[in-house]
Amino acid sequence: MKISKEHFKKEYRRSLTSLYASEIHDLTPLEQYITLGSVVKDYTAQNWMQTKKEYQQDQAKQVYYFSIEFLPGKLLKSNLLNLGILDKVREGLAELGVDFAKLEAIEADPGLGNGGLGRLAACFMDSMATCDVPGNGNGIRYRYGLFKQKFVNGYQVELPDDWLRHENVWETRRENKAEIVRFFGDVHLEEDANGQIKPVYSHTEDILAVPYDTAMTGYENDTVNNLRLWSAEIPPSEEMDYFSEERRKSIHSISEMLYPDDSNYDGRLLRLKQEYFFVSAGVQSIIRYYRKLGVPMEHLAEKISIHINDTHPTMCIPELMRILLDEEGLSWDAAWTITMKTCSYTNHTIMAEALEKWPEQMVSNLVPRIYQIICEINRRHLDSMSPLYGVNFTQRTAIIQDGIIHMAHLAIIGSHSVNGVAKLHTDILKEKALHDFYLAYPARFNNKTNGITHRRWLLLSNEGLSDLISDYIGTEWKKKPNELYLLKAFKEDSVLLEKLEQVKFENKQRLAAYVEETMGIEIDPNAVFDVQIKRLHAYKRQLLNVLHILSMYLKLKESQSGEEIVPRVFIFGAKAAPSYSYAKEIIKLINAAADMINNDTTIDNKIKIVFVENYGVTLAEKIIPAADISEQISLVTKEASGTSNMKLMLNGAITLATLDGANVEIRDKVGDENMLLFGMQDAELYHFYDSNSYHSHEIYDHNPRLKRCIDALVDGTIPNIEAEGREIFDSLLKYNDEYFVLKDYDSYVQAQSRIDGLYRDRKKWNQMSLLNIANAGDFSSDYTIMNYADEIWNVHHNKNL
Repeated sequence: MKISKEHFKKEYRRSLTSLYASEIHDLTPLEQYITLGSVVKDYTAQNWMQTKKEYQQDQAKQVYYFSIEFLPGKLLKSNLLNLGILDKVREGLAELGVDFAKLEAIEADPGLGNGGLGRLAACFMDSMATCDVPGNGNGIRYRYGLFKQKFVNGYQVELPDDWLRHENVWETRRENKAEIVRFFGDVHLEEDANGQIKPVYSHTEDILAVPYDTAMTGYENDTVNNLRLWSAEIPPSEEMDYFSEERRKSIHSISEMLYPDDSNYDGRLLRLKQEYFFVSAGVQSIIRYYRKLGVPMEHLAEKISIHINDTHPTMCIPELMRILLDEEGLSWDAAWTITMKTCSYTNHTIMAEALEKWPEQMVSNLVPRIYQIICEINRRHLDSMSPLYGVNFTQRTAIIQDGIIHMAHLAIIGSHSVNGVAKLHTDILKEKALHDFYLAYPARFNNKTNGITHRRWLLLSNEGLSDLISDYIGTEWKKKPNELYLLKAFKEDSVLLEKLEQVKFENKQRLAAYVEETMGIEIDPNAVFDVQIKRLHAYKRQLLNVLHILSMYLKLKESQSGEEIVPRVFIFGAKAAPSYSYAKEIIKLINAAADMINNDTTIDNKIKIVFVENYGVTLAEKIIPAADISEQISLVTKEASGTSNMKLMLNGAITLATLDGANVEIRDKVGDENMLLFGMQDAELYHFYDSNSYHSHEIYDHNPRLKRCIDALVDGTIPNIEAEGREIFDSLLKYNDEYFVLKDYDSYVQAQSRIDGLYRDRKKWNQMSLLNIANAGDFSSDYTIMNYADEIWNVHHNKNL
């Protein structure tokens, strides 16, 4: 945008007068923030309207990205950056006596996601707008986020994440675009007067799905795409009727909370209800838009692409079939051809528990028409595949098996494209996890390695580093991030390396101040900041990290000479699912170890542990620029891609990693010498699986250092973990260490031991940091999105980026 500072100030004064009829100094910071949001939204509105108008006039093919999570982070600063007016607004507000940093702090993190899945979806929305891809997000407007995490006596406690307690200035309610979603009831097929078979519904429970739209602003262009989130409300036909409070709660619960507890039947039913709710509303709204184009329904796939992000939105396939069959009157074959050409699917995991499966009875009760269509898809799949591949092979790929509906199977069978999210992950899908499907549909499988938006994770969160880079290579990299490779030319430039170190130190100082202010823990910015920030799950192996910390601590305690090590600050950020008791036990262990180590004066502050509460996007923006070490230590083959690895790399952290997920591709970019690699590779792991020859107790018995750490879980060394310590101890020995923590322990310790020497050699360390930054540009989600656009969606994008 081309606006002057004076023009902005005038607009800000006008808006506050309109909203509050007050002077600036009479407004609270919240009111000042709402005023600013209103001005910025007005700046966006014209381009938002124009973008939608052009898409419709040009009949441009549009992408609809369906995801149960979106984790956009705060939008104020991001919108100002993308509009190109961040500095002018800051300066203008300062001249008006308004502290921009205070307004930025007031904005709530939208509680619309949990971890990497939701953050990836948000990066993709940013990149689609920036790359001029006609793209739309489709999800749920959760009233409460996953939960607000608190630690009480070291235990995770879940509180409501009331992120919508104040006005959300960025959303626009579109009640005129609402859709009705049907649940339960009975449905049977009847022949109508024209001889067509039509479903007849009775006793359904209807829900009104009301969309809330949020503008997704492209970086310094005029494109503004749309993120549409659905809220469950009472249908107008029922508003004047008496109905029970239970019915009201049932309706509102659909869009109340992200990921309800699925450890019981009611929780699982609510999860399934959420999935159909946003899928049905979204697909209906797409067809509503498409009808306005006046293009025959047979050409739907030429104008619309529906992308299924993980298995949660898989009912897009039978829902689109329902509309094409029941409302448009198409034949099954015609509807199926259109659906397959329209839908595409991203797989995000090989872990069985994450590949959704639903009991047939639950699906048939909740969405009877959808169940009928799934059964017919399955029947036709079996009939067509059996003559070609035999009964046994075909049964392994069936959607319905032993009373269970396999959503990943439905997603693959009903899509024209199936992609993994890192090269290793895609290879595992083809060779192991989905091998039968790959044999049947080899042309459908492809890889699209995940990416991150460098705008949020560098330009916004690390302005000092961003400015330093621009001083040396210009600003073109902001639009073409692969030009970061130009930094390689400065590998021997001692001045740049010293400035790079200074930027990192200042970021560490800021994080240290935040930790002391919020947690009361004093940490030294001169220490190595060793960071592991991700969802708490056994396969991500936070436990391996804490066992090494215990090993370092016990070695210090037992050393007679007082071993000289570079001080270390181990930083964790993670939430555990409320029903995931083992993960919560690991949280308690980390916090108990922190209490013990942080308060032990005999180790002279050489080790500190910081476990931040309520980790999310805004905390990540504080932690990542300050990180020296990026812990990416999942068991090989379990992490599909990872994106924190890319964010930390972009900010100059050195990756300590197994060759899992996108770590493989990071290694291919930076080389072994600029990472710290350890652990088994996939072939060795599969050998253990195939031979059933892994015995963790043997490692425990023959490794005294490791045995001492594991014994510390149960011998009273660590206070206040009697129950948790025993459970974790048994998981490693009695239940044979499912995620091979003991197997990789020695290799991990050896990789960790290299850090001291490397960190003391400041030139070498800074060179490694610089080369990581220089090679991070290729992991921009802009390039990922352009690959999706070219190879899966077949949609327009700006080819000059």
